[in-house]
Amino acid sequence: MLGISVKKSNDTVIIKWQLTKVIIPTSEILEVCLDDTYAGEEKEAIRIGTPYWTTDRIVIKTKTQTYILYTTNTTTIKNKILS
Repeated sequence: MLGISVKKSNDTVIIKWQLTKVIIPTSEILEVCLDDTYAGEEKEAIRIGTPYWTTDRIVIKTKTQTYILYTTNTTTIKNKILS
């Protein structure tokens, strides 16, 4: 698996990358946005994906955690999360 896989199932968002699997209840998601900084502003964020200079970043802020997804497919992933 090369990239990040994002699926929305019932009331959860499932993010898979390599051996990582993160399940986020949609009720916990506060904000989904793009981040134009290289490493992300949130120091304690969970980073998923390979941070190359050419990859874009999607930030998912939840009630308890912040996730930064490094991907070249931001539009599709963001639409899946927000749908």
